[in-house]
Amino acid sequence: MPLARVKQIVAAIVLAFSAMLIFLAIDGLTLNMRLTLAVFVATITAWTILDLPDTPVALAGAALLPVVGAINEDVLYRSLGNDIVWLMLAAFVVAGVLRQVGVIEQIIRRLLARLATVQGLFWALTLLIFATAFIIPSTSARAAMLAPVYLGLAAAIGNARVSRALALLFPSVILLSAGASLIGAGAHLVAAGMMERLRGQSPDFLGWIALAGPFSLLCSLFACAVLLRLFLTREERTMAIAARSSDETPTPLTRQQWTVLAITGAMILLFAAQPLHGIGMPLIGIAAALLLATERVSGLPLKAALKGVEWNLLLFLAGTLVIGEALLATGTAQVLAERVVGLAGSSIAAWPALVIGFAAIVATLSHLVITSRTARATVLIPALALPLAALGVDPLNLVMVVTLASGFCQTLMVSAKPVALFGAMDPPPFGQADLLRLAMVLVVPFVVLLIVFATLVWPLQGLPLH
Repeated sequence: MPLARVKQIVAAIVLAFSAMLIFLAIDGLTLNMRLTLAVFVATITAWTILDLPDTPVALAGAALLPVVGAINEDVLYRSLGNDIVWLMLAAFVVAGVLRQVGVIEQIIRRLLARLATVQGLFWALTLLIFATAFIIPSTSARAAMLAPVYLGLAAAIGNARVSRALALLFPSVILLSAGASLIGAGAHLVAAGMMERLRGQSPDFLGWIALAGPFSLLCSLFACAVLLRLFLTREERTMAIAARSSDETPTPLTRQQWTVLAITGAMILLFAAQPLHGIGMPLIGIAAALLLATERVSGLPLKAALKGVEWNLLLFLAGTLVIGEALLATGTAQVLAERVVGLAGSSIAAWPALVIGFAAIVATLSHLVITSRTARATVLIPALALPLAALGVDPLNLVMVVTLASGFCQTLMVSAKPVALFGAMDPPPFGQADLLRLAMVLVVPFVVLLIVFATLVWPLQGLPLH
């Protein structure tokens, strides 16, 4: 029997059993709660078992909720005008301009030209890739922007084993470093929106960096160290990088590139100073995008810049926001939380580290089932973080744990677009076995470090454990 047919049968069984459970076996739910839960389960089934495209499923689930009467139509329409969607739109325009003028690649090449050994190259690249998370709003966009840098370095080094480790470094650091920035991934904006909905407050641009930045930086540095030790010999690590020819010497930044760089820097500074001036991040981003996407400034008109926007991701983000809003507004998430407490009992509440550890492990491994980072956050926050919060752990702490844990996604080729992009180059620089080997070494320290931050570091920064 074809695999697709098997998936369809399994999905039909899951949906039928879930429907009986939701509408017949579970007591104490209103009709709106049952309908919302049914749509939620259907979207998860479509994403995981049927492996259907993320965006159509999210939009279908969001549109189905008002059709069945679970939420008002206005909730669906408002999602497209959500400030999170506008912020991502502006960030994509800014990223498109940066890519057009080549300023990021130019700066990286100028800095890397001073390095002499492979080991120094790896450490410098890790820090430089980490820095791009605060400018570029999508891991796939960062991968596309940095791919030419990898190709140039691989050609200059001319060593297959070094090129393999280098190709693994780029997507690994891109994915792990994204957690440091509020705009580093759509999942973070979903999490921030959930926090705002739950408690009336969420980390701002600097607040997110303070909480997640150190964790993401340590993970990125650890990944670099593992790659150097696991895939390269001592001789290869200390190998001198081949001198670049004169025609490869980076040219000075043009006036246009300096202008684009200055406007982008001003945007980031205004993001950081948002608590002082009170202007929203989306409005700052839109102003910067409009200024940059003019032919006199960047040579790229707004119409051309908009073509580089990942509209698929924006629509997906809007759809998942509606589903998350429905779970909270109808009280479905609260009921799930109460039922988990009833099943688990109060004894586990005395061990918050166990609750945090369970959430971190499940969220970290979820990328094997749900390939979209934003979809993982949308599913795991109401289905895992909020129910576990009822055991006595602060919900905002658990939301951060689940969101950052969902960023570990370099185990399989299909787990993340940056991995697929670098793995699909011709010739392929690494294979599936290399990814599994790397992931098996990274996953345990990743989870342990996240537990340490959630239980020891974040409470000192004002994000309580209880």
